[in-house]
Amino acid sequence: MDEQRGPGGGPPGWWRPGRPLRHGPPGRTRRAHEGDGASGAAAADGGEDRRPRWPWRSTVLLTVFVLVGSGFAEHAQEGERVALGPLGRVLLFLAGALLLWRGRHPVPVVFGTVAAVLLYTGAGYPYGPVFLTVAVACFSTVVSGHRHAAWAAMGTFWAGHVLIAHVLYGRLPPSGDRAPSWNQEIVIATWLVALVAVSELARARREQWARERAERARAARRRADEERLRIARELHDVLAHSISVINVQAGVGLALLDSDPEQARSALTTIKAKSKEALGEVRQVLDTLRAPGAAPRAPAPGLDRLPELVEQAASAGLTVTVEGEPPHLPPGADLAAFRIVQEALTNVVRHSGSREARVRIERGGGRLRLRVDDDGPATGADAGGGGNGLAGMRERAAALDGTIEAGPRPDGGFRVLAVLPIEAEEDR
Repeated sequence: MDEQRGPGGGPPGWWRPGRPLRHGPPGRTRRAHEGDGASGAAAADGGEDRRPRWPWRSTVLLTVFVLVGSGFAEHAQEGERVALGPLGRVLLFLAGALLLWRGRHPVPVVFGTVAAVLLYTGAGYPYGPVFLTVAVACFSTVVSGHRHAAWAAMGTFWAGHVLIAHVLYGRLPPSGDRAPSWNQEIVIATWLVALVAVSELARARREQWARERAERARAARRRADEERLRIARELHDVLAHSISVINVQAGVGLALLDSDPEQARSALTTIKAKSKEALGEVRQVLDTLRAPGAAPRAPAPGLDRLPELVEQAASAGLTVTVEGEPPHLPPGADLAAFRIVQEALTNVVRHSGSREARVRIERGGGRLRLRVDDDGPATGADAGGGGNGLAGMRERAAALDGTIEAGPRPDGGFRVLAVLPIEAEEDR
């Protein structure tokens, strides 16, 4: 209910600096990217700042694969490259083990992996699956958002390989090694560029998925907020009118309890009927909450129940005159029109000294005009309302692209004028 009288009557979702989220095996890095709001929404909803998980399983599997695969490569390249020794195995283990930190510290990991592999290659050890560690580190760095660091690391790796293979090959093991052709270096550079490009594509796809998830989450929150506001309006409108009538009748009953017991009995009977009706309507709203999507057990009220409003107002001592016939309206517009008239009459009962009100219904040009007038004056009486009546009426009208004007009339009294489009089939 509202106070009428007074002056105001009228994945990018995969990286965010300093905010790591989840991490999994290669290709499943979970970081938030500042800009798309996906992780920000998740943090706001969950209230947590999760650090990425340690990728133990993938790191162990990859490290074992590198160690075992390099052993087979040693046999295949026997006589061409230096046999694996303790240093070689330590470098292989280091290159794989560093990947355990790729979710929390991707930039140090990618440069550390590049350094370990370059040392391994410069020592003349067999070529093999150790290069896979560089690929995984690069991929993780790109998808976590550190794109420039990944490009710099791959450029460092290629430059280091060129230095080892074409400049220092005579001073490094194995002895008698010759420089490879530059075509091989072009092939390596092409593979590195392709690796970074694939990583960038994966990052872009993940950011797109993160944006879509964030948008779906925002849409779900919007729907929940709209439903919450709708239920709040329904509860307010259901209770406001009935409670106001009960309040008036309770006052009558108390005043006449000793002098006119029969009229006091009539007031108590009205209170009982109105409270029963209010409980029934509240139960209907709550049933909708408990079983979302279920069909209501009773039809939504409309202007065809206007005579009931007139009778209820009369029981509260208010004489209501209705001009015009209620037209047949779509369900959404019919409910909004009924609730607007109900709230306007409730405010007359609560806030006006006049005991007469006029409701005028006009239809034309695809619009419905509802006008509720009383002659005042304002009494300032209140039955405990929270000041939401006019706001609720405006929200109902705005949902139909309609308007509400409420305020004092120049000649005294108060007027509520609602204009609602009635061409649409449903409430928006």
